[in-house]
Amino acid sequence: MPRPYILAETNWKHLKDESFDLAILPWGATEAHNYHLPYATDVIEGTSIAEESARIAWEQGGKVVVLPTIPFGVNTGQSDIYMDMNLNPSTQFAILKDLITVLDRQGIKKFMILNSHGGNNWKAIVRELGLLFPEMFLCVTNWFTLGSESGVFDFPGDHAGEMETSLILHLTPELVLPTQDWGEGKEFKNKIKAFSEGWAWTERPWSKITEDTGVGDPRKATKEKGEVFFNLVCAKMGQLFIDIAEADMDELYK
Repeated sequence: MPRPYILAETNWKHLKDESFDLAILPWGATEAHNYHLPYATDVIEGTSIAEESARIAWEQGGKVVVLPTIPFGVNTGQSDIYMDMNLNPSTQFAILKDLITVLDRQGIKKFMILNSHGGNNWKAIVRELGLLFPEMFLCVTNWFTLGSESGVFDFPGDHAGEMETSLILHLTPELVLPTQDWGEGKEFKNKIKAFSEGWAWTERPWSKITEDTGVGDPRKATKEKGEVFFNLVCAKMGQLFIDIAEADMDELYK
């Protein structure tokens, strides 16, 4: 049966009399994830988390709708990695402006980017869009930042490590290569100390920081860890969907 909170599945018969408080846009990327994970890893994760979180919210009365996932993200540092697809931030801004124009016009005044790719950096874009759409509540979530605090993983990793490998083993195990094909995910650090310490920033040229495109050791990953973490994230995200959908934006701060 079509899920009424998934825009791609629902229909006009349902929507013509429906109204939503919050629209969620999963945004991923199409890129190499070590040797063993699919290029669509970020898309699979973001879509699955958005849909399950929306189910949790919907069943508790949250009027939310999940828009179709954007499958391409910012991969400017990976231009020499074969078939890593790139959208520039200016392109992302243009896409969001058009989509938010529709939501604003149709009275859906709350919008979330459910970000599933570390290379997507939304703050400046959301600040500018906020000026253009003053009646809209705009926000961004980064589910992957929950990996370190979850207690599920020994070393979550930054890209295709223990956390992401565990999630894909849970969500789409048929797309994961056998363990003998997994790379170590070793990261080569910037020799300038300030960049490694994190208080200075420069874009990482991906082919110079890793041999297998992974950053983080995947070898302790299991599907069981992936299931536990997925459920933890979705419970937390589902509650956030409800909180935003039901919030009075004029009484948001106290």
